[in-house]
Amino acid sequence: MNVPYDCLVIGAGLAGAVAARELAERGGMRVLVLERRNHIAGNAYDPADESGVIIHQYGPHIFHTRDRRVFDYLSRFTRWRNYQHRVVANVHGVEMPVPFNLTSLEMAYGPERAAALEKKLLAAYGAETKVTILDLRRSEDPEIKALADYVYEHIFLHYTMKQWDQSPEEIDPNTTARVPVFLSRDDRYFQDPWQGMPLEGYTALFRKMLDHPNITVELGVDARTRMTLDAAGVRLDGAPFPGLVVYTGAVDELFDCRFGRLPYRTLEFQFETHPVDFYQSHGTVNYTVSEPWTRITEFKYLTGQDLPGVTTIAKEISHAYTGAAGETPYYPIISPDNQALYARYEALTRNLGRFYLLGRLAEYKYYNMDAIVARALALCDDLLQRKE
Repeated sequence: MNVPYDCLVIGAGLAGAVAARELAERGGMRVLVLERRNHIAGNAYDPADESGVIIHQYGPHIFHTRDRRVFDYLSRFTRWRNYQHRVVANVHGVEMPVPFNLTSLEMAYGPERAAALEKKLLAAYGAETKVTILDLRRSEDPEIKALADYVYEHIFLHYTMKQWDQSPEEIDPNTTARVPVFLSRDDRYFQDPWQGMPLEGYTALFRKMLDHPNITVELGVDARTRMTLDAAGVRLDGAPFPGLVVYTGAVDELFDCRFGRLPYRTLEFQFETHPVDFYQSHGTVNYTVSEPWTRITEFKYLTGQDLPGVTTIAKEISHAYTGAAGETPYYPIISPDNQALYARYEALTRNLGRFYLLGRLAEYKYYNMDAIVARALALCDDLLQRKE
């Protein structure tokens, strides 16, 4: 029987697109990509709205990395706009840089007291370093602890409660470690050596990545209507499929949530268009002590789009993922119980032959964009080495 494809990739987001390109280009495989949504690019999809403003439909995506291979790889498919992301927190009407840094310290405490605290912080932790809020709270110095309590209360606590509906102590340390205090006056949100925005947008980047004669992309197709799993392995359109399968979707949904649904946080975006050049001072303003939303993103800062007299913002509200229509699972809730539940689903894939889980939903892990590109490249390195 002649099988028209050597590889099946489920999902046309970053994980799936990179895997498809690598297996098609380096491996010479015929790849079929099935995408449930009606567009490529996954959560990085960036269409123009009705007012002509380019938006990030599933929330802001800012590329940054310390991995030269990742940067060089994506640079094959895009040129870059030099964009240095800066975020401020609205603290009782005062905007201060986030992560909380030495500039924020001066705005919160005034020049004289801030200078004394800065001296202590630099002596204890060193200049140009990042220290987590939870680490600062463990300090034995009463002034540093008082500072940590201020940051904890005004920058971290309420924001975290809105984002996760948990206290920081209940959250996995790998998550809280992502919220640092930066002992520097560098107001950039990221200090990675390579950062920026795709010059023509993310969707254009994906379009070029998937533009290969060995790749076929089918949109608006739920893989579960085409792919079935049984004791014999994988079937595609009812026939045995002996090729590779790279699955980037939700692993619990792959098995109809038979052990229960894996918990996630989802995000609701309230888009608003305003008849002004700019609505706010920065691309992202975090609301750390007020408002029901965690942050407001204004996309023209991110994209650099020149469109006078109109701008679009998105207010971002976090809540529990239920699996309801229209909801997107964004952030896995890492805990021992949830990891154990994931392990039960992962075990079901081990008897499916050459079936590989890749990505945030499939692996139940939090990945930044550069990390998932690196993970996809590493998986394909391994798969192609086995083929040789």
